[in-house]
Amino acid sequence: MIEKIKIVAYRLLKKSEKWTKTDMIYLAKGGFWLTLGQGVSSVSSFLLAIAFANLLPKETYGTYKYIMSIVSLLAIPTLAGMNTAIIQAVARGYEGSVIPAFKTKVKWGLLGGLASLALAGYYYFQGNNVLAIAFLISSVFVPFMDSLLIYDSYLNGKKDFKSLSNYNIFIKIISTIVLILTVFLTDNIFLFIASYFTTHTILRLIIFKLVFRKNSLNQEKDPETISYGKHLSLMGILNIVSFYADKLLIFHYLGATELAVYSVAIAPVEQIKGLIKNINILALPKFSTAEDKNLTSTLKPKIIKMIIVLTIMSFCYILIAPLMYKLFFPQYLGSTFYSQLFSISLIFMGPIIIMLSIFQAKEKKTILYQYNIVKPIVKIALLFVLINYLDVTGVIIAVLLSYLFELFFLTTKKI
Repeated sequence: MIEKIKIVAYRLLKKSEKWTKTDMIYLAKGGFWLTLGQGVSSVSSFLLAIAFANLLPKETYGTYKYIMSIVSLLAIPTLAGMNTAIIQAVARGYEGSVIPAFKTKVKWGLLGGLASLALAGYYYFQGNNVLAIAFLISSVFVPFMDSLLIYDSYLNGKKDFKSLSNYNIFIKIISTIVLILTVFLTDNIFLFIASYFTTHTILRLIIFKLVFRKNSLNQEKDPETISYGKHLSLMGILNIVSFYADKLLIFHYLGATELAVYSVAIAPVEQIKGLIKNINILALPKFSTAEDKNLTSTLKPKIIKMIIVLTIMSFCYILIAPLMYKLFFPQYLGSTFYSQLFSISLIFMGPIIIMLSIFQAKEKKTILYQYNIVKPIVKIALLFVLINYLDVTGVIIAVLLSYLFELFFLTTKKI
């Protein structure tokens, strides 16, 4: 019976390729595990958001989100772009580049740790002991926590999406349980931060050792991998800053409470985006070995169909959002409209990720540099202008306009 179902499913997927212009067998195999992993991650994050929203004062939650946004900026020296470079290198058989890339990430990440210490000192002398202690704690973990995720890129490059998903599910479930228990037991922001960093770092270290104990890396190295990873990291700095600029500006101009309202508004939509972002994980290894002519011939139909699907998703979310907030976030009913408005961003995500994956896979450095400089500048400028006129609504409109500009920029460039 199971074999018959597999045969029918296989035939249906093969037939659907005429409409999607995509390798649906590969998408189904990899997509199942990634979707499962992201599904567990989304549920875990949703439960965590419910706990934070209902058990913490808004100001405490807003301050926590501000601290975590700053820490993400402090992690910039850990060279996030190296992860993409490793995916491509491993996909082409250059597994020997993995450990040198990891050591490079840790070495540069020490700068982030020092910056966190400096920030702790700054807030201490400003008399803000809450932020001073928070950044003192983060300084210990910044160089290592994200660097350990190199195993994630390795498994991605090997197209071992099953292991990738299982490990991520394990980490997400354990870390979520720890954080929810912490929220139930205390409203001490230092314990939240310490729990978050300690749990994620230890679990990632365990998986890091497990992955590279089970998988023997070959000695083949691509001499360009480290350099390309640094290029991607450098060109991505402004992009990372712009990603967190909305939260930093809201905290600065509107306060911690409004940041909490905004964070709860965007949280469900961001989890849906997590599913869409799986496209990049599936596409990057595939695009890295594909011929340019095969990519360009099927690109436009894929984008059009994706926009249609994502528009329907956005519309459905707008309909169910009021009920969802009444049930799960009764203290944040004011976030409902913001969340509905923010859901329009779903429409742009798929096409942007496809285009970006192609340019990354083909190592179009000039286009990627232009994209990673112009796009964040446009977004930050829009945020600065619109937050002063429309508060949180202005922030969301700025984000939507930046997505629209991003899509226009990428689709007007030649592959």
